[in-house]
Amino acid sequence: MVAVETVRGPVEVDALGTTLMHEHVFVLTPDVMQNYGDQYWDEEERVADAIAKLRRLKESGVDTIVDPTVVGLGRYIPRVQRINAEVDINIVAATGLYVFDEIPHFFHYRGPGTLLGGPELLTEMFVKDIREGIADTGVKAAFLKCVVEERGLTPDQTRVQTAISQTHQETGVPITVHTNSIHQTGRLAVEFYAKHGVDLTKVVVGHAGDTDDLDYLKWIMDQGATIGCDRFGLDLFLPTAQRVAAIAALCAQGYADRIVLAHDAACYMDFFSGEAGQAALAATAPNWNYQHIPEDVLPALRESGVSDEQITTMLVDNPRRYFTPAGS
Repeated sequence: MVAVETVRGPVEVDALGTTLMHEHVFVLTPDVMQNYGDQYWDEEERVADAIAKLRRLKESGVDTIVDPTVVGLGRYIPRVQRINAEVDINIVAATGLYVFDEIPHFFHYRGPGTLLGGPELLTEMFVKDIREGIADTGVKAAFLKCVVEERGLTPDQTRVQTAISQTHQETGVPITVHTNSIHQTGRLAVEFYAKHGVDLTKVVVGHAGDTDDLDYLKWIMDQGATIGCDRFGLDLFLPTAQRVAAIAALCAQGYADRIVLAHDAACYMDFFSGEAGQAALAATAPNWNYQHIPEDVLPALRESGVSDEQITTMLVDNPRRYFTPAGS
């Protein structure tokens, strides 16, 4: 049996079913919560809301969400476990570090080339999350998450990417990298991984779908990587119609086997905390929620000439292949 680790334990990779490849349950800022959480956070309300939203997503035909919430985004697995116990959906957890430029001081003084030296703490932590589990939850991470943003491969970012590459080589787990499509940082990520022994067929270049520059998108896929068309509903980056048109054009050219879909949404994200923040978010991005793909995007893709077989490839086959170890 080829299995992938989830919040509820290992699941046969063939049972992942329809999969959204980049969704968060929560995105939070723990130290702000600990000091100012009473202004916008009610644990029971947020948990109940998440259960309701994920149940609705399951009812819409989605079997699995891949959750790239790592350190830097408020990962707290016990809360997700509590929610998942009430919802029959697979949630795949990640390890990694979400940082645009400088790494936290927690890591700054330890590791190769630092003041105190020693082995790479990042690699040790990532490998532990994958092999032993995250904290004391028993939940094992099934993929790696990292970032190459507008600032590019700064020295600290290069350190993170090196640890990501080392962990991938040691464990075989795949990588999802947040990128900035306006600045085409997917090129930097792919080129770095190619030089550091990463199997590019196990890389999703996240947020590639924020652009409809087909030459850029095809370049990524021609290297063997998969593009994440994973921000449906964030029309301020690229309207849904243009996202759909780009995917339709790529499918027509034979690229459906290197595309995955998602929203990059969350049940709650404290970037937009409180009633006013949530209202502003709803006004700015009214379709940025889990239901947009099932209810709006899939019909639009079909109307644009994307076949049901190609949709299955993007939602079922590609995620399954991503999580199937090489050589299996």
